[in-house]
Amino acid sequence: MHPHPLRAARLAAHALPAAQPDPAAAARRLAATQAQEFWAGRWALGIRTAGSPTLADVDDAFARGALVRSWTQRGTLHIVAAEDLAWILSVTRERQQRQSAAMHRRLGIDADAIDRAERAARAALAGGNRLTRAEFADLVSASGGDVSASRGNHLLSALAVRGVVVLGPVVPRAGAPTREQYLVAAEDWLPDAAPPADPLAELLVRYLAGHGPAGLADFGWWAGLPIGLARAAREGAGERVVELDDELLDATHRPPSPSSVPPPGAALALPPFDEYYLSYTDRSLVCPPGHLAAVGPTLNGLVRPVLVVDGEVVGTWRHSTAVGRHHLDPVPEPFADGVDAASVDDALARFARFLRA
Repeated sequence: MHPHPLRAARLAAHALPAAQPDPAAAARRLAATQAQEFWAGRWALGIRTAGSPTLADVDDAFARGALVRSWTQRGTLHIVAAEDLAWILSVTRERQQRQSAAMHRRLGIDADAIDRAERAARAALAGGNRLTRAEFADLVSASGGDVSASRGNHLLSALAVRGVVVLGPVVPRAGAPTREQYLVAAEDWLPDAAPPADPLAELLVRYLAGHGPAGLADFGWWAGLPIGLARAAREGAGERVVELDDELLDATHRPPSPSSVPPPGAALALPPFDEYYLSYTDRSLVCPPGHLAAVGPTLNGLVRPVLVVDGEVVGTWRHSTAVGRHHLDPVPEPFADGVDAASVDDALARFARFLRA
């Protein structure tokens, strides 16, 4: 018997450890994987993939068009299966645009500036062309736009939320792990997939399949939607969602996988911003309250990588992907004595193999 049944259920829903056949399947399982730290989002998929996947395997999924990255919800970058991006944005686009409006006003970004950037991007990306972020900034500047003081990034995210561009294939990087993606035209890069009949309800079902059991407030926070829309999603989901005790919900049918809860005492090294820790309104279920501030989100929005044993956060860890430092071993930082050091070493060694192979 697992010491905490709800944690065990969530570990299984999250496909931890290594339950999915490939990174794209892991991405579909989670629906959307937070990835403003690009290496972190890719490791979130790697740790949920069976066998011994490497960073190059995940990069290959981007190269093939199976995975893409975009601002899917909460104004934050996520990795999604390419066929899911358009319908997810159909649910979250309006809310994201409303939330970004105040920042746009402060930066002097109006509708004309976004339209001008869109025309320039569409012309440059026509015919299957690609742009780096730096090339995009130069393009906007050449068209008369202002990219100073983060305006370039805000213009880029605005175009991504509109569904004009997407972050696709990974840019090669000599001597260190890859960290950047090419911009590509969404209409050329995304597959022509039929959307679900009720995208809002589908998003709830998919969230629960990869994160449940969870509450409507959890779903609303994760998706960046108000509670009224969360309730509408529950109504639309009907019998595809089952109601449990304590106002928790779960998906009636979870996609099958060979997942099993980690053996008692076995450590997992999860990346910063991992869905298992971050995707709920109450994180004290998986992290002792006295350590929540150490993990985050901090005042500047950072969330640290965590060590997890029996579904509970028992420490953090750190690693640099910078040139000249990426080859160094990850460093564990347990909260207290008593954590199995050998199990932690094994968990961090798995990450190191993923990154370096």
